[in-house]
Amino acid sequence: MRADLHCHSRVSDGSLEIRDIVSIANKIGIKALAIVDHDTVDGLAEAENVGRELGVKIISGIEISAYDYQRGRKAHVLGFLMDKPQLVGEVCRSLLVKRQKTSEWIVETLAEAGYAITWDLVKKISSGSTSVYKQHIMHALMELGYTSVIKGDLYKKLFAKPQDGSLGGIAYREIEYMDVFEAVRGIKQAGGVAVLAHPIGYNNLELIPELIDSGLDGLEAWHPSQDGAAVHKIMSEAEKYGLILTGGSDFHGMYEGKPNLLGSCYTSKEWLQRLYERKYLTVI
Repeated sequence: MRADLHCHSRVSDGSLEIRDIVSIANKIGIKALAIVDHDTVDGLAEAENVGRELGVKIISGIEISAYDYQRGRKAHVLGFLMDKPQLVGEVCRSLLVKRQKTSEWIVETLAEAGYAITWDLVKKISSGSTSVYKQHIMHALMELGYTSVIKGDLYKKLFAKPQDGSLGGIAYREIEYMDVFEAVRGIKQAGGVAVLAHPIGYNNLELIPELIDSGLDGLEAWHPSQDGAAVHKIMSEAEKYGLILTGGSDFHGMYEGKPNLLGSCYTSKEWLQRLYERKYLTVI
């Protein structure tokens, strides 16, 4: 049984509807799926219903956009198998509000800079999402003819992070993310299994022993941003601390910057069972 435990739908920043994602999973032989939309569980009920209909096991999931404030780095946390997923959804609600306000500022800034973009157009494109993301704004700019890709030169120009004295892109603004320790604790309080997402990609390995004290259960090993050497390093860290391993494609549909197929990275049946064992359950 192969499981993709990291994909995103239109409920957050993916381009496809939940039904489409579950249908694709069924066609390519993915028998278990976790749609870990950013900072929300609003699509969980729909995913479970479609999963039952199409014969794909849906694992409750979320990806919390968090931050390691001690080191000044992003740190995302995946939550799985939550007994009370809505508890995590409520904890993240304020983050969705912050993201929405930031997106409104971005659109206003681009309009003032001469781009023929409107909030109404962006809202139309983001219909079905809990918040407006940069991908939706870039999609609007594609519709208007400013670019032919979501994450290309224009994306880099607009959203470049300030560094080495540079001002960065005109639309760059960071959101005040949740503290990573709070994210782990929130998942645990909801009865879930907490996994540090793509830890090599975000340079989060130093965090591991500290997060274990907050309840961290595992590390995401198999991810498009992590090559074989990275996977080996993560596996060593997991063995050192007695953590489980997960994997997923981080599928976003057309909203990804490069080809990234559902199921291209996955969790094996063995590691899926170990995930369930953290909850004293057996994969059915």
